[in-house]
Amino acid sequence: MIFSKKLITWYLQNKRSMPWRETTDPYHIWLSEIILQQTRVAQGLPYYLSFIERYPTVFDLANAKEEEVLKLWQGLGYYSRARNLHTTSKFVANHLNGVFPSTYKDLLKLKGIGDYTASAIASICYNEVVPVVDGNVYRVLSRYFNIVTPINSTQGIKEFKKLAWEMIDHDQPATYNQAIMEFGALQCKPQNPYCILCPLNDSCESLRNGTTATLPVKLKKVKVKKRYFNYLVFLVNDRQTIIKQRIGKGIWQNLYEFPLIESEKEVNISHVKSHDIFNNLLNDVNYEITIYEEDFKIHKLSHQHLYTKFYIIKMGEVPKIDSDLNLVGIEKIREYPVPILLGNFIDSFF
Repeated sequence: MIFSKKLITWYLQNKRSMPWRETTDPYHIWLSEIILQQTRVAQGLPYYLSFIERYPTVFDLANAKEEEVLKLWQGLGYYSRARNLHTTSKFVANHLNGVFPSTYKDLLKLKGIGDYTASAIASICYNEVVPVVDGNVYRVLSRYFNIVTPINSTQGIKEFKKLAWEMIDHDQPATYNQAIMEFGALQCKPQNPYCILCPLNDSCESLRNGTTATLPVKLKKVKVKKRYFNYLVFLVNDRQTIIKQRIGKGIWQNLYEFPLIESEKEVNISHVKSHDIFNNLLNDVNYEITIYEEDFKIHKLSHQHLYTKFYIIKMGEVPKIDSDLNLVGIEKIREYPVPILLGNFIDSFF
């Protein structure tokens, strides 16, 4: 039995039950694929169900406010996915009458849809013969053929895409694509793959050569940058606090946070009290300041680690604040979309 048929047979016997596998509606498939990018299924599933419940059609999502979408996305990370999701929903609803493009090439033109997502939608929804290549597919192909080309190199991306085209089942592209991804997730796992019970173990080159544990090969990651975030958490009469929206193209665009003093290294409370951002906010108002926890809260992103401390500033009168700041009631703070780092703090402090 050939490679693709073995995978499909395995898949039909072992696939997990997922709500997006019960439909070929491109809106549902697109939503699931965007949510599951860089996200485990166990984490992404509740978000998928929440989005489908809140926004059952692409028109519902298009009519939502961005802040509402970001709030529902809160905790998934990589928030550009949510912003692109919202932008694309408005384009599909307003310019395409709610109908998603039906080909791989046209899907690629939509914001936030790359090679993998376009391939998934085109094959699953429209049965177009175009292969998906994600982390699971890289792992299965690199091991089966014992390929040592780094999967995140320019050469590797081209080599594996070419190989994926050669291996796809032309009669059942949708089932094959889902099969090879599921096979990588459940059978050919990153650690401790089930080689003894694998339907491909009689022809797997890495198993024969004893290289399973070393594949796939990846180029070394970019050096992780350390950033020090010192958040100013104001408590005005124990009823209000101050937040602002992040702008620009950095992390957490359009999410909300407390006023921030960023530093290149660890600083003490004297440094915070002498900083212009702190003094401009205080405006000679009497206050008390304490550190919420002495130890850093370390939040790890793909290429940077955030070393965070929260400074609690209590005051009895409302300070004068700039127009880019928001004075909000503590009972309203959970209505704003914030990074999960701040969401966890808010849940533990307020």
